Amino acid sequence: MALPDFVTIVEVGPRDGLQNEPTRVPVDTKVALIDSLADAGLRVIEAGAFVSPKWVPQMADTDAVLARIKRPAGVRFPVLVPNEKGMAAAEAAEGVHEIAVFGAASEAFSKKNINCSVAESLERFRPVVARAREHGWRVRGYVSCVLGCPYQGAVTPEAVAAVARDLHAMGCDEISLGDTIGVGTPLAARRMIEAVAAHVPVERLAAHFHDTYGQALANLLAVLELGVPTVDTSVAGLGGCPYAKGASGNVATEDVIFMLDGMGIHTGVSLQRVAEAGRAISESLGREPTSRVAQALRSAAA
Repeated sequence: MALPDFVTIVEVGPRDGLQNEPTRVPVDTKVALIDSLADAGLRVIEAGAFVSPKWVPQMADTDAVLARIKRPAGVRFPVLVPNEKGMAAAEAAEGVHEIAVFGAASEAFSKKNINCSVAESLERFRPVVARAREHGWRVRGYVSCVLGCPYQGAVTPEAVAAVARDLHAMGCDEISLGDTIGVGTPLAARRMIEAVAAHVPVERLAAHFHDTYGQALANLLAVLELGVPTVDTSVAGLGGCPYAKGASGNVATEDVIFMLDGMGIHTGVSLQRVAEAGRAISESLGREPTSRVAQALRSAAA
């Protein structure tokens, strides 16, 4: 095993976690969540998305959120940008210095999600990435369905590697590999990372694993052993995918921090304070955190 000494946690709860909420989450609630996550020690917090309000109404107030959040030194607040229209909105917003584009390794998912082929999606991203680079902004590339697709089933490691290679070549600083429907298992996750790492340096990769079948922590351990240094998580296990029926949220930040703390791997994040942030947002949404660690901490404190 070649486990990293330090793992960067990318908190995606304020975007990936909230984007599919059925009722509007107020700006005040989003700002309080982001500020509390930064206070907990998280240094990369996805703050929102400049996407169509028709399709993702929950993200329509991203500019207002960005204008109000605190900005502690050393904390990054990336936003999702799907196309040149979204890029223009990001340029007009306050304090954007980092964006993410999102594609898929599955042709069927790409057509369902963003209404174009994988190749067409990459061409849409090219001018967006180029403009971001001109601004000196950091760019992340997401690849969805890296371990399976709700529409076409299996996705080959080679298909994932091809998309990741193209995103890296066009200028993405980091490639986040997403098991969107949470069907992956550890050996499949390892093989996928090995295929991608033949084209993109492993230190430029991030793991974005959903926990639909309870495999996310096992999958994360498998890819951490290969040197993947960055993990995407969602506080309280918030989220899901509107194009993947039944898919649960991303792996919970609390669960990942507990595992890494127990392994002696540093993150710079306070488990207790993340759990407090998770309880607060869950109460605002009228439900309990899905994080097993958050539930255990609450029971122990009762």
